[in-house]
Amino acid sequence: MRHVGYITLLFALLMVSAGAQDDKRKIVSKQDPQYPEIAKQMNLHGTVKIKLWITSQGIVRRSEYIGGHPLLAQAAIESLKDWKYQPMARETTAIVEVRF
Repeated sequence: MRHVGYITLLFALLMVSAGAQDDKRKIVSKQDPQYPEIAKQMNLHGTVKIKLWITSQGIVRRSEYIGGHPLLAQAAIESLKDWKYQPMARETTAIVEVRF
């Protein structure tokens, strides 16, 4: 019986941890990305995925390129660093897709 209690507790802790990543924080202000000149010349379009770490105050603390065309990644990161989110009790993460 003791093992069942530990397993239940472990499962509950994992769900709380995953929940911190799934929060849908409201965006208070955002800036559209600047389409890179080289991407224009190449007629390059696509979606870039970026992971954000958002402080409890709603400020983007860190960003990490996850996927999409590398020529578009820096423009996406530059625009996302100025986004502001609704404050929450704790830091959260979010995966953001930026379309070009």
